Amino acid sequence: MGRFTAFRFTVDPSPLQVVVLARHAGASRFAFNQCLALVKEALDAKRRGGSVVVPWSGFDLINAFNSWKCSAAAGRRFVVDAAGSVEVVVTGLSWRARVCQQVCEEAAVDLGRGLSAWAESRRGNRPGRRVGFPTFKRKTRTRPSFRIRCTTKAGRTSIRIGDPTAGPRSVCLPKIGALRVREDTRRLRRMIRTGRAHIRYATVSCRAGRWTITVTVEAADLHPARQHPPRPDADGGGWVGVDRGLAALIVAADTTGRQVLRVDDAPRPLRTALPRLRRLSRQVSRKQRGSRNRAEAVARLAQAHHRVANIRRHFLHKVANRLVKTHDRLVLEDLHTAGLLRNRRLAAAISDAGWADLARIIGYQQRWRGGQTIPAPRWYPSTKMCSACRTVGPALPLSVRIFGCGACGHTADRDVNAAVNLAVWAEQHHAQTRDPEVRGPVINASRGTALAGAHAPVKPALVTEEPCRHEHP
Repeated sequence: MGRFTAFRFTVDPSPLQVVVLARHAGASRFAFNQCLALVKEALDAKRRGGSVVVPWSGFDLINAFNSWKCSAAAGRRFVVDAAGSVEVVVTGLSWRARVCQQVCEEAAVDLGRGLSAWAESRRGNRPGRRVGFPTFKRKTRTRPSFRIRCTTKAGRTSIRIGDPTAGPRSVCLPKIGALRVREDTRRLRRMIRTGRAHIRYATVSCRAGRWTITVTVEAADLHPARQHPPRPDADGGGWVGVDRGLAALIVAADTTGRQVLRVDDAPRPLRTALPRLRRLSRQVSRKQRGSRNRAEAVARLAQAHHRVANIRRHFLHKVANRLVKTHDRLVLEDLHTAGLLRNRRLAAAISDAGWADLARIIGYQQRWRGGQTIPAPRWYPSTKMCSACRTVGPALPLSVRIFGCGACGHTADRDVNAAVNLAVWAEQHHAQTRDPEVRGPVINASRGTALAGAHAPVKPALVTEEPCRHEHP
């Protein structure tokens, strides 16, 4: 098995199944909050000077929650006999048998990951923004969701796709039963039947009043006919620069200046749905807080936003497929999307374009096919550099769509010129790109000079990027 992938299906549950799904989502939220409460109690006791072991990892949290759910703190009952004597009967959680126990265990695992991320971020070992300490999940602000692992007992898996007793368009989960889905499951069933995929877990979530189930499988690598042929190490050509923009979503070109792909017909779902979103937002603000009418208005607004996200995601997947299927070497500029969103004039357009999601989709799909995708430096002047004479000119305003070089007189489309510059940069620096798995600075020195240069500025290691396995996001 070489990659992790997910299949998402829309669930069409019955009214009784909606209650069961909501019960499991509530149990997951309850287990997360209770595990967090146990951690905070242990931290407080340790801070007061007590010798208390704080459950921190997912395994420790599972053991702590299993011990707590059977104790008197989780539930007890007072029994009074005819003589008037009172007896305390420990019951624990009275509803724990009505939900799958793996739901609570996976919630504890999630909390363990959150605690580890907070600790690593606090020590400075985690890249990106600083991670805060986990907080309690509120019922009104937390998306209902739970996860169930797939286990095998007597040759029968706990999660089954298209069970003969439930029909081909169904997903069977333990303690829940068969859930009808709207999409066709033929492709996933064929992969499981031929042994090319094994189910690892299933995640059920509710968004905008619609339940979906995401089945994560560990699948085999793509067929060699669908993968890109390997290139020799000495081959430094074949690079295609991909420039992301607003007038055109993407413009791809090679080092010769030939434009290989241009997408001008982006749907812009947010701009199209903005009048409806404004009207629905006004309806929400006019309703009384806590009323049923306000809840229905909020649901309609959430459905509209959900539709916008689905349209954008579907289009980005189509564009990524067109690029990945035809080119094995792609280079994209490392855009600071979060910083660009601070521009109040362009924030809506940038969000509607989905630049970050497009780069993420292209990255893992290219790894699936054995290709290469590398990021160009963030401050590389691809837009204001001439692709003919490599002269860097002044910055161009967004209104200027034609690039003109003042040194050699070369003129080209602004986006095509930037894409060519990216492709040229990749051809010159593809053997010195930073390893994406390196999480910190590495001293690129021999054994004799490593100790001598310990106080010198640290340089990142420069290695050749190789295709890696996809990790589920």
